[in-house]
Amino acid sequence: MNISEKIILTDSNPEDRALAIREALRNAIIDRRLMPGTKLSENEVGALFDVSRTVARAALQMLTFEGLVKTERNRGAFVSNPSPEEAKQIFASRRLIEPGIVAAAIEHITPADIEIFRQQLVEEARYMNERGPAARRAEIKASGDFHLLLASVAGNVILQRFMDELVARSSLVIALYGRSGVSSCGHAEHSEILDALGKNDAKRATALMIHHIDHVEADLDLEQLEGRGLKAALTRL
Repeated sequence: MNISEKIILTDSNPEDRALAIREALRNAIIDRRLMPGTKLSENEVGALFDVSRTVARAALQMLTFEGLVKTERNRGAFVSNPSPEEAKQIFASRRLIEPGIVAAAIEHITPADIEIFRQQLVEEARYMNERGPAARRAEIKASGDFHLLLASVAGNVILQRFMDELVARSSLVIALYGRSGVSSCGHAEHSEILDALGKNDAKRATALMIHHIDHVEADLDLEQLEGRGLKAALTRL
């Protein structure tokens, strides 16, 4: 069974289907199963998920709003191909936003939250110790989830939405350009940030977060890779 079949079985109205298709395409983009530059035809998306072009267009528009898809006049929609400058802007934005998230999270974090973070770090470590493209993709997602969890704890819905987009776009950049060697260091840095949060040390947690973002950005090497087509990327045996 493929992703599209699962969605049609679980969703019944156009809005739900558009959201589910958006999520399937979003995951495929972040996982690097759909590579930057891949054409996303409304007709093909509609056929794969057995929906109208209107529903397919709505899903693609959501991804365009998030910056994961770009629409070109008279050519259609394509998976975004972030330039080196765009990558720098994404991480510059994170350096501006995440210190504020850390400061807000310090005010709201509870022992129960700390335990959830520790479970998240266990998940990160599990993928970090595995090998292969699937494990690498899962590791990138788990790493991003740490930052999304922090934004959730901060209690600011607007910042949380910003971070959802920034983490998605960061994950695309990291999957495309990043080296795998940064993984263990990134995991250790998450642990240090969590320790500082647990001690209510906002200054140290903020400094560690900025260092962590700098470290991840420094790992980018801008190498382009070839990817699959739309149907192959969305089909799983």
